[in-house]
Amino acid sequence: MAKNPTQYLCSECGWTGAKWFGRCPECGQWGTIDEFHEARPAARARTGAAGPGTGGARGGIGTESGRVSRTQAAMVADGVATPITKIGTESVTRLTTGFSEFDRVLGGGIVPGSVVLVAGEPGIGKSTLLLETAGHVARAVAGGDSGSGDDGSAGGAPDAAQPRTVLYISGEESQAQVRMRAQRINAVEDNLLLAATTDLATVLGLIGQTRPALAIVDSAQTITSQDVDGISGGSTQVREVASALIDTAKTLDVPVLLVGHVTKDGSIAGPRTLEHLVDVVCQFEGDSETALRMLRAVKNRFGPTDEVGCFDMSGEGIEEVTDPSGLFLSSGSGDDGMATEGTCVTFTLDGHRSLPIEVQSLVTASVLPTPRRAANGVDTNRLAMLVAVLYRHARINILANDLYVSTIAGGLAKEPACDLAVAAALASAANGVPIARGTCAIGEISLTGQIRPVPRLEHRLAEAARLGFTRAVVPVMRRRGRSHDAAHTAGLEILQVDSLRDALATLGVAAKR
Repeated sequence: MAKNPTQYLCSECGWTGAKWFGRCPECGQWGTIDEFHEARPAARARTGAAGPGTGGARGGIGTESGRVSRTQAAMVADGVATPITKIGTESVTRLTTGFSEFDRVLGGGIVPGSVVLVAGEPGIGKSTLLLETAGHVARAVAGGDSGSGDDGSAGGAPDAAQPRTVLYISGEESQAQVRMRAQRINAVEDNLLLAATTDLATVLGLIGQTRPALAIVDSAQTITSQDVDGISGGSTQVREVASALIDTAKTLDVPVLLVGHVTKDGSIAGPRTLEHLVDVVCQFEGDSETALRMLRAVKNRFGPTDEVGCFDMSGEGIEEVTDPSGLFLSSGSGDDGMATEGTCVTFTLDGHRSLPIEVQSLVTASVLPTPRRAANGVDTNRLAMLVAVLYRHARINILANDLYVSTIAGGLAKEPACDLAVAAALASAANGVPIARGTCAIGEISLTGQIRPVPRLEHRLAEAARLGFTRAVVPVMRRRGRSHDAAHTAGLEILQVDSLRDALATLGVAAKR
């Protein structure tokens, strides 16, 4: 067979061509085109003719939904399409991770045969999270709630608590280093198998030999295949490693958790096809200055993509935070009485969750020709707009003052629904009048000084009532809440306003006449 000519591939958009360019002619990115050699076809997989350890013994072939019968395998092998009504379905039992927050993000647990990519900044805690998950599974710790994803695919309850074999493959650390970290986070178990290798064939052999209940590969950029050229972490190698692991996972029905590196701009390293190939893509985010970590599902074939899991990083490992509401509030923010001037509480949405965010502001006289504007957790451009609206429509002039606005514990108040709380905090600090504790403000402010409605206001009010807030200043509701919404907001006085001036007057921080 004639050798394939050399091709060049763009890792950003997937453009291919026979000539190298410094700048991709398709997407315009610089330095993203690398030399690409097609991998030699390997007998892995999906034909059902593989030997022991590759799924041939199961008598079927691997598919995206699990195993199929021998009859269906024969029909597929003969190139015959099967009517969808004749394809049998099995009740898929999800594997619990031991973290209810992790299970929530995945849609109820890990689906057998799926490949989950977990990416994040260096040192954010990816390896610690997955190693602790491996310890939970090997220890038979059942966490999470039963149920299927919102899309209805891969339903079924999480697996019952039974000891299982877990295979942890590290391409970055030695076995001794992994053991030290596992001992620190209490993840040392007899059923947890460790291996340190960077060879793809060895990794596939270990998975086929042990047939674990869960396989963890740390990381995709450190594993290399001898069948293709290129350095580890290159586009060709990452694509080959991902394809091989996906084939093995589908064939053996073994779920794989795959660690992925990110580039300096925060995107997942390697070709974009890596994210298309895997079943679930999770981003592990956090601030190095705080212990709070957030796990978000960017892509999920078996559940929703708007869920978020909260974790707390400590010296003993990672702990889940099932109720993160108290993290973003100062002590006593929900009690009756008077609060410190310059503070106001709002509720923002993060996935399906409604989180309270306390906005703090400081207004001081400026000694600089250009007043200083410092914001932490608040959009600076949005802050400048709110200062102008306060001056024009609320008669509060702080244009010549130094302004400092911040949130607590790394919370983000960049949603438009937080506008009213930011403006109220600035007005409170400028007038020296505190806002009563137990009061929250939710609403978007337009350039005309109107308070505009925000999405899912009922969920925010229900969370405010659950935390013990007694008053909520909100936009005028276009449609009244249903009867069960009234039950969820029992004890919460809802004050509807349609302008910034009325809202500040209701909060008691309007301009002094």
